[in-house]
Amino acid sequence: MARLIESRHHVSLDDYEGIAHLSMAVRELRQEAASLLPTLKGHRVWMVSSTSRGGGVAELLPPLLALLRELGVDANWLVMETDDQEFFRLTKRLHNLIHGHGDANLGQAERELYDKISHDTAEAVARHISSGDVLVIHDPQPLGAGAILRKRMDIAAIWRCHIGLDRKTPETRAAWTFLDACASAYDQAVFTAPEYIPGCLTGRATIMHPAIDPLTHKNRDLSVHKLVGILANGALIRPPGPMLTPPFPKPAERLQRDGSWAPAIEPEDIGLLYHPIVTQISRWDRLKGFLPLMNGFVSLKRDLENKTGLGERHRHSVQLARLVLAGPDPASVEDDPEGKEVLAKLCNAYVGLEPKFQDDIAIILLPMNSAKHNALLVNALQRCSDIVAQNSLQEGFGLTATEAMWKHAAVLGSNAAGLRQQIRPDLDGCLVTNPEDPHEIATTLDALLRDPWKRDMLGRRAQQRVHDEFLIFAQVRRWLVLIANTIKTRWP
Repeated sequence: MARLIESRHHVSLDDYEGIAHLSMAVRELRQEAASLLPTLKGHRVWMVSSTSRGGGVAELLPPLLALLRELGVDANWLVMETDDQEFFRLTKRLHNLIHGHGDANLGQAERELYDKISHDTAEAVARHISSGDVLVIHDPQPLGAGAILRKRMDIAAIWRCHIGLDRKTPETRAAWTFLDACASAYDQAVFTAPEYIPGCLTGRATIMHPAIDPLTHKNRDLSVHKLVGILANGALIRPPGPMLTPPFPKPAERLQRDGSWAPAIEPEDIGLLYHPIVTQISRWDRLKGFLPLMNGFVSLKRDLENKTGLGERHRHSVQLARLVLAGPDPASVEDDPEGKEVLAKLCNAYVGLEPKFQDDIAIILLPMNSAKHNALLVNALQRCSDIVAQNSLQEGFGLTATEAMWKHAAVLGSNAAGLRQQIRPDLDGCLVTNPEDPHEIATTLDALLRDPWKRDMLGRRAQQRVHDEFLIFAQVRRWLVLIANTIKTRWP
């Protein structure tokens, strides 16, 4: 099946233009759109993804589609649906292979499964589209369906691949060999970095960085009053007194010492408002590097016991530091069957820690029943963090880092290719060369906790970089140009 998504986005271009530091970008976008709309007239655009929930693509599309529509583009969103969990296990395996990990033996059974679901999805999508439309497929899950439709119908097709690896390995070769026939059917492909483009798409691929919307619930400014209210409503802090707004229907949950889950204020308040806070927020994926980050934080704490000659403020900062590892309930993300396993491994490691280290670490499940509440909790967590980490072993881009940079946070990233696209070392943030090395992570955290002036300087420069390069207005302009050029080439 293919479900039509009626996404909601209540912010207009006029709203953005009314903000002083965004007005120029909006005016430039309007001018670009006016020159390209005659080419797009009569061509509907269909974005197709594998889920409408969670982060990543599901979060990128609503504001992108809303702005395209406001500019005059007939833009729509379809989500592929299948009850076959084996298909999502296969596409998760392909995801890992493209990142250079996993079992590279893809055989006839995998091909038959992928082709079957692709044909079923193509039949469902075909009921919505017609000749002259432009199909934009996101990531490997619906890639096969788009290829079938491109061969069968008089349409244009663009594949947006949000993942990749900056080197070739047996695993990446296996993935691209498996996907080659499908990817080659497209008029254009879009990647996040030039290093990600496979040989089969050389000459037919362009580069486009993801972007954030500065006025979404996840990225908009929060007053102190609002920030405290969100944390209290979501059970991330104990209410300081009577609250104007009611508690969220589902609270954030924190892993307890015995491995059970309870509201995040149990057994005690995490201390988000007065402790130095290091935070990583991602989906529960092995490649996000949660476990080595936790090990690095424990190493930082353990090393402090044997260090001498530290300044009083430096020592106190490390002593009081807390680590927050937050992500969604894995059961709420349809296309991520590995999430439960990754979270379970992290939880087991936490339960095995000494109590004094457990007290300084909070593993948090953020509620997913309300997209708004989830986004506000992420926003508030990032804004009350002294350091936001994205310790990915591999990262296609890493919008969680972009979001934190926009919020003036000091960001600790890894040397993964997607993060290198954003963070210039010691200018916009810090990068560790080996995200699996607890000692390097501990050393980098220690340097940032020691120096509040450096954190502030990195945060200011990071915010400026996002303003210049990674806001949604630049992305919409690039999509307009790409779609217009694809139409001109497809129907000269």
